[in-house]
Amino acid sequence: MSTQKKEEIFDILNENGITVSKAPRSVCHNGSKLLHPVVHIHIYNKNGNILLQKRSHNKDIQPGKWDTAVGGHISSDESVKNALIRECEEEIGITPDFSLLQLITEYIYESKIEREFVHSYMYRSEGPFVKEKKEIEQLDFFTTKEIEVLIKTNQTTENFIYEYEMYLKGKIIKKAD
Repeated sequence: MSTQKKEEIFDILNENGITVSKAPRSVCHNGSKLLHPVVHIHIYNKNGNILLQKRSHNKDIQPGKWDTAVGGHISSDESVKNALIRECEEEIGITPDFSLLQLITEYIYESKIEREFVHSYMYRSEGPFVKEKKEIEQLDFFTTKEIEVLIKTNQTTENFIYEYEMYLKGKIIKKAD
């Protein structure tokens, strides 16, 4: 009996977000640029401060950078709703009320090694939070001024900057279905 962890399988999407095939994580992250779905959840508190995670230095993509509080891949045949809830539970130890999640935007993000179809949401929570120790080095709330400093000093991920600008502009598309 093998104790080896089974590799994640992702849906491969067309530009409209429609599933056209499937591929393992390693293929999606090897420079193939196969478009695959992810969720991001921006957590804010009653004071309007935004929770960020500092990515582990062991991550294969953008290690050690401050990023969206919660982010992760949507497994093959998993709904966006289930992925949002699962990622919140896994990464920061909360179970969000799905009806209170607000969609900020959906967009295609391309890095040097991958392309993601991003479903970006925001959610208000005071915690308490329990970070996933292997993927996250630190969790902290930041004011917008503090975030601006992190951005200017190249301490955040590229896609966080894009989503943060959407968040500041108040471009909420709709509440989650």
